[in-house]
Amino acid sequence: MPAPSLPAFAPPRRILLGPGPSDVHPRVLAAMARPTIGHLDPDFSDMLEQLKALLRYAFQTDNALTFALSAPGMIGMETCFVNLIEPGDKVIVCSNGVFGARMAEIVRRCGGELVLLETEWGKPVDAQQLELTLRANADTRVVAFVHAETSTGVRSDARVLAEVAHRQGALVICDTVTSLGSIPLYVDDWQLDAVYSASQKGLSCTPGLSPVTFSAAAVERIRQRKQPVQSWFMDINLILSYWGDGVSGVKRTYHHTAPINALYGLHEALRMLAEEGLQASWQRHQACHEQLVAGLERLGLHLLVASAARLPQLNTVLVPDSVDEARLRHDLLSQHGIEIGAGLGVLAGKTLRIGLMGGSATPQNVAACLHGLGAALAAQGWAPASC
Repeated sequence: MPAPSLPAFAPPRRILLGPGPSDVHPRVLAAMARPTIGHLDPDFSDMLEQLKALLRYAFQTDNALTFALSAPGMIGMETCFVNLIEPGDKVIVCSNGVFGARMAEIVRRCGGELVLLETEWGKPVDAQQLELTLRANADTRVVAFVHAETSTGVRSDARVLAEVAHRQGALVICDTVTSLGSIPLYVDDWQLDAVYSASQKGLSCTPGLSPVTFSAAAVERIRQRKQPVQSWFMDINLILSYWGDGVSGVKRTYHHTAPINALYGLHEALRMLAEEGLQASWQRHQACHEQLVAGLERLGLHLLVASAARLPQLNTVLVPDSVDEARLRHDLLSQHGIEIGAGLGVLAGKTLRIGLMGGSATPQNVAACLHGLGAALAAQGWAPASC
């Protein structure tokens, strides 16, 4: 077979306003283009220690065990579960969207005893319902929930849910894939035990890395396991041989070949977050959200989630019955170069998901999105008066 002769791929310029990835800053792209060095090079090890410190700032934690896994956010989810759950352990999963349902599936695959606390999509997890469920399941070992549910745009009260779980002696696994860098998150103050996120949303890096952090209580639970972790690659005890626990000072050894240039990018993205400051980043996301909501109202559109529980960085918009949702997204992409997301699960075809994450959260992007939406809606005969 002859070798194919193909041109270099030239991606089009887009404004990324979907559920992720978000726009990647030129500084991050430039960092990723720097010379590749070995993953055990001492200079690379120094950079990893800086990256861990930057992640502690982003997570607002002093946890020694804070680092980035070499895979997307789903590996963060699985790593937290496979390390903390042994066969037969009772686990309450609070599910109010697609990613809570994925948590439940992982518990089943770990051999855990699943107690599923389901909440209507579009609503936050109810702390009182969790408390009642815990009282009925006093032997629960772990409570898991999603802080910012990407499929619906709902924020649950992670601090209160963690308080309820800890009163009953359970550890907490918290999904912060869509919250890290975009909305207030205080891992230590809220006493979250195993927390995972992703590089491509609020941090505005490329996809492929999953920041995680583990409390001392979570580390102790892992050390007390009666059975080995079912996954070799995700076994924290083995991963520590490469990343280090931040305390023992043990020399870094080979575990896997880390994605070197991707980690350069995450390091730079975290530096940019630190330069802006967490409070400023959170305020920027909120301001862009308010600008978007005001514009959507002028277009006669409404959001799925009540204002008190809305995520500023992920806005789920109800699509009018007379509007073709797929055509709307197609027109935005083809005519305006703007990518937004479709609804997932029970919301497929009924909603749009507009992401204002990381570097994508700018007033200019919001204005462009509203202009494009207005034009695409008008092309289908929709006007505010028709609502």
